[in-house]
Amino acid sequence: MSETLTFDTMPPPAPGAADFLALDFANSAIALPGGHFIDLLDTPEATNRWLTDHGLAPADAGVQEMCAAQLRSLREHLRALFAARVAGLPAPPAALSAVNDALSGAPTAALLRWDEKTGPYRATPCPTDQILARALATLAANTADLLTGPDADRLTGCGSAPCNRYLLRHGRRHWCSTRCGDRARAARAYAKRAQPKAD
Repeated sequence: MSETLTFDTMPPPAPGAADFLALDFANSAIALPGGHFIDLLDTPEATNRWLTDHGLAPADAGVQEMCAAQLRSLREHLRALFAARVAGLPAPPAALSAVNDALSGAPTAALLRWDEKTGPYRATPCPTDQILARALATLAANTADLLTGPDADRLTGCGSAPCNRYLLRHGRRHWCSTRCGDRARAARAYAKRAQPKAD
């Protein structure tokens, strides 16, 4: 069940999302208590807004459903890689393939250009038909950087059910937000009170 976004239902970015766009991307599908769900990529318009807000596409990119579906698919592959890393399991081959395909799908070389007034400069070409390829490649590269870098050991899933977000752990904190931490502590307190007392 998808939910309309409001200030009250949208959690703040998870710890680490400001440093790794891939975390924010993986967390763009959010499970909430009561069986509610928020998907920030559920429509082409929402996908275009997410890409624009993260500097990956212009506001008038005109994202179509096929592009939104490709981004949602990559998101699931990234989540599978994160889940494997957190659990200490081998990476799913399909997820690795999807990330590598995205990495190689966009040109990355900055070409030499010449401006009559300012002279030479370098710019990476990005014609309109390559906006999606460039966004996918950027997200895949950021995922690879996270999973192969020093922060990979801090990657964890939120410890408050039903939350499905990932974060970079700071100290002993295992929750993506204060709200999730409060919910986990309340559940533990309730479980403790509900245990039968020993005579």
